[in-house]
Amino acid sequence: MNTPSPTPTLDAEYFDGRSARGQAVRLRVLDDQLQVDGASGRLLAVALSSVDWPERQRHGQRQLLLPAGGVISVADAAAFDAWTVAVGRREGLAVRWQQSWRMTLLAALLTLAALAAGWRWGLPAASQVLVKQLPAGLEQRAGDEALAYLDQRLLSPSQLPAARQAAVLAQFEALVARTEAVMGPAPAWQLLFRKGNPALGPNAFALPGGLIVVTDQLVTMLESQPAALAGVLAHELGHVRHQHGLRLALQSGIAGALASVWVGDVSSVLAGLPALLITLGYSRDFEREADAHAHAMLRAGGLSPAVMVGFFEQLATWREREGAKSGLPALPIGFSSHPADAERIAFFSR
Repeated sequence: MNTPSPTPTLDAEYFDGRSARGQAVRLRVLDDQLQVDGASGRLLAVALSSVDWPERQRHGQRQLLLPAGGVISVADAAAFDAWTVAVGRREGLAVRWQQSWRMTLLAALLTLAALAAGWRWGLPAASQVLVKQLPAGLEQRAGDEALAYLDQRLLSPSQLPAARQAAVLAQFEALVARTEAVMGPAPAWQLLFRKGNPALGPNAFALPGGLIVVTDQLVTMLESQPAALAGVLAHELGHVRHQHGLRLALQSGIAGALASVWVGDVSSVLAGLPALLITLGYSRDFEREADAHAHAMLRAGGLSPAVMVGFFEQLATWREREGAKSGLPALPIGFSSHPADAERIAFFSR
């Protein structure tokens, strides 16, 4: 005849929630109940499912929280852990992972991988969706504020003759008109001429709201290469078409900015946009997208995309000469900061 094994018990201290004085008790688990016995007999029995069990830790006392507000405290953590195993109390997966340095390391690596994937693919995708939710007129307001910021710090009024400005504008308007049959209607855009400080030099860049800024230095550099200047402006129009300015702000404006834009509070994005545009360059993906737009526009307009190759080479020469002279770093806001690397030259050579 088999003798049933005794029910495992555990010595503990019980606080009933009404008095600060604890009393010695003995715990046992029977019939899906936690039974608490004192010196004079059974004090209470509660369903196991209603007890808040602590997670296992390496050190410190254990406490069971009871549904009526009572607390059971066990000073001997090792005895408590052994008792929970003996009564069949199984730890959750998260607790077991926390007790394993291998699982903790794996969880950390998976978290880092998830964050990297979110930054690489999640944020760009989210910004593309969120930018469509912005109130009407916000993009123009953002562009106007960014332009005012840049006019105070990096730009001054253009010194190009009005006739030269009109000729550049007319040539680009003609290119846009010739390509709309193939590429569809162009987004609203406005070409602005400014003289850039030495840090900008020959440059062009797009701001939210369709503002395209071209510096006097770039127009002068490409005076004998009007097709290349049109290609540069086509690249900037690609940034306008794909709303890269606002998407950059959304991606770089931290998760809080994303949330605030979603619920309609865009003040933090607007306040930080000008500085973001100056200190952050467009991503490689944005630049490739704008390059593809320029390539397609040049072809659709009857111009060879290869005109951009000479421009890249000429710009590289200028940077070596003037950059060394001024000692100023190129700012990522503009076209002249984009590396004229082999990939881009090969792309426009096709």
